[in-house]
Amino acid sequence: MSKVNGIEDLEQLKAQAASQGASVPNYNEWNGILSDFEQLGVQSTGSYDGDLALHTQLRMEAEQMAEQMEVEQAKETQQTQQTQPQEMVSTDKDQALKATVANGVSSDIMANYMKVFHMI
Repeated sequence: MSKVNGIEDLEQLKAQAASQGASVPNYNEWNGILSDFEQLGVQSTGSYDGDLALHTQLRMEAEQMAEQMEVEQAKETQQTQQTQPQEMVSTDKDQALKATVANGVSSDIMANYMKVFHMI
């Protein structure tokens, strides 16, 4: 069994493996790496070792980004939980003020209506 060292070797060994039923030690792994690269739009380095190193680097960067996003989401959630009660308190105060004004206005309207009604 030979080891694949380039894309050309991969294609040749793929054809040989299919015709002879033999397997290439790193064929499936490299094929998976190349299909990941294809999905991500990343250019292959042309060698198994280079692609493996690049794939590992990309995977680590993706994991770091995912961890960073989780931290940011946790911060946003915590901030929302802290500001939401404050907003509710201020909203409650606004509602109480509006209700007081509405009650005062409706009471004034009713008093004026009663004055007019008694005059008639």
